[in-house]
Amino acid sequence: MSAKIRFSTASVTGLVLAKIGNPLREEPLQTSREIYRVSEDDREILTGLFLKPFKNLAAHRFYHHSSLDHHEMNLLTAGIFAAPSSLHAKGCEMARRLYTKSNHPNIKSGDLCISLVDDIDIDGKLVQAICILKSESVVPFLSISAEDGDLKLHTEQGINPEKIDKGCLIFNHLPRNGDYVLTFDRSGGEPRFWMREFLGLQAIPDSAFLTNTFANLAVKAVKHDLDESILPEDSSAAAREVIAYFDDRESFDLQEFEEKVLKTPDAVARFADQRVRAEQEHGEPLKTNFEISPKDVKKVKKHAAAVLKLDTGVEIHLKASEHEPVLERGYDDA
Repeated sequence: MSAKIRFSTASVTGLVLAKIGNPLREEPLQTSREIYRVSEDDREILTGLFLKPFKNLAAHRFYHHSSLDHHEMNLLTAGIFAAPSSLHAKGCEMARRLYTKSNHPNIKSGDLCISLVDDIDIDGKLVQAICILKSESVVPFLSISAEDGDLKLHTEQGINPEKIDKGCLIFNHLPRNGDYVLTFDRSGGEPRFWMREFLGLQAIPDSAFLTNTFANLAVKAVKHDLDESILPEDSSAAAREVIAYFDDRESFDLQEFEEKVLKTPDAVARFADQRVRAEQEHGEPLKTNFEISPKDVKKVKKHAAAVLKLDTGVEIHLKASEHEPVLERGYDDA
C-alpha cells in the first residue's frame, strides 16, 4: 500500500545550490562552495514551497538490475542519511552526476537545489528526506522597496516555485528496498532522462500502480478489436466493461478477469503481450493477484473516455450514457 505522508512537522535545514548546464552546448557546471543555511525566519515558508509539489504522486524506489550496492544515487543518499554533515560533498556529486547525464540536445540548463529535510512523518514515523529540485526557466517579477524616504520599483528575474520543472523527494524509509521516492517531471523534454538515467528509479508495484497499469492495459486490449467503423460510444462501452470489473471488486484475479472481461483468445493474447512489455519496462514480473485501489480506478475512468476526432482538428470527448445512444451515424445530403 502507499505510505501515508504528512509534511506538517517537516523542516528544511540546509541547501546545496548548483547551476547545471548542458555539456553538448559547452555550458558549465557551477556548485556552491558551502552549505546554504536556512534562517529560522525563512524555514517555514521555504519548507512549504519545496514540499508542495510532492502531493498525490506515485511511489518509486531505487533500482539496479544486479544490486543496489552498484546504484550511485542510492549510495549517495545513504551516505547523507548516515552523516548529514556530508550533504555538501555528496550533494555536489549529485550535481556532477546530473551534469554528465544532461548530454541530450533537448535537456535544458537550469538551477538546482538539493536540501536535507528533517522530520517528515511517513506512516507515523519521523524520518529525514533529501529534496532535489531543478528549475529550467526564470520569470520576471517586480518588487517595491523604500529608499531615501521614497518608494522604488525594481524588476528582477527568479524562480517561480509553482513552475518547478523536475523534482524528487527521497525518504530514509525502506532503505533495503531502495528507499521510498516521490518524483515528477513537468518539462516535457527527454522523458527517460530524469527518472531513469539520473535517478535510476522503478515504480513501486503497490496496489495503486498495479490497478492503474492493469486497467489501462486491459482497456487497450479490448479497444483493439474495434475498427474505425465502430462508433466512439461503442468503444467507450467496451472500456466501461473493463472498468466495471475493477469497480465491483476489492481484488484483481488474472484468470477470472480473462474469463469474464477479455473473453476472446485474441484479447487474452494481446493483454498478455502488453503485460510482458510492461514487465520489461518495469524490470521485473508484476503480481497478477492484488488489492484494487478505488482511487486509481477513478483515474483510469477519466482517461478511458471515447474521443471523436474531426478533420478540423477538433476533438469531442464523450461520456456516453450506459442506456441510451448519444450518436447516430449517417450522412446529411443537404
